Amino acid sequence: MSRVALVTGGTRGIGAAISIALKEAGHKVAANYAGNDEKAKAFESETGIPVFKWDVSNYASCADGVAAVEAALGPVDILVNNAGITRDAMFHKMTPDQWLEVINTNLNGVFNMTHLVWTGMRDRNFGRVITISSINGQKGQMGQVNYSASKAGDLGLTKALAQEGAAKGITVNAVCPGYIATEMVKAIPEKVLNERIIPQIPVGRLGEPEEIGRIVTFLASDDAGFITGSTISANGGQFFV
Repeated sequence: MSRVALVTGGTRGIGAAISIALKEAGHKVAANYAGNDEKAKAFESETGIPVFKWDVSNYASCADGVAAVEAALGPVDILVNNAGITRDAMFHKMTPDQWLEVINTNLNGVFNMTHLVWTGMRDRNFGRVITISSINGQKGQMGQVNYSASKAGDLGLTKALAQEGAAKGITVNAVCPGYIATEMVKAIPEKVLNERIIPQIPVGRLGEPEEIGRIVTFLASDDAGFITGSTISANGGQFFV
């Protein structure tokens, strides 16, 4: 069945792969982005997926953005919380701004977006909320106390909210990618990738963004109606929960 899907951070990297996968599954997709107008417009032109610009860390901006998406496509049935940032620093050097920027986008942004579509999902007795967390929200990562905390918080939110949504036909799940071959990861020096990162991954390679897209598409489908409150680890065997 075709539904309306909204993907935050949906024009680049993992988000772009998710947006494309959901469109290929037959859904009407809107892709949110925050900053890069040129790349967003190129994505829209290449894929035919409409793009909408707002900052997920700002509740009022999210409200305006969701209203614009629903005016264009209809009520949001599938929300993919993918938008995220890093502001890496060792904890003793981390500034309050670095902490708050990451928490406000990666955790508060998930609250903002989900809160704005939740009532409509309850009223229609259907919804899919899928949040892209991280392997580092599961195991922690030095130099990323802010990021790890935000992504771990996303998992707690997922488990609690799943219990609230279950009786209303809403599933709430999370996906924790490991190292995925996005522009950001592929920009890491080849020597570092080959000698320090890939050897930690038992399958011996980086993941592909499209692999995350396929997981999200399944979780968004009617076939996944009995899966809620779950965390799917997609890390090539690097970390087990």
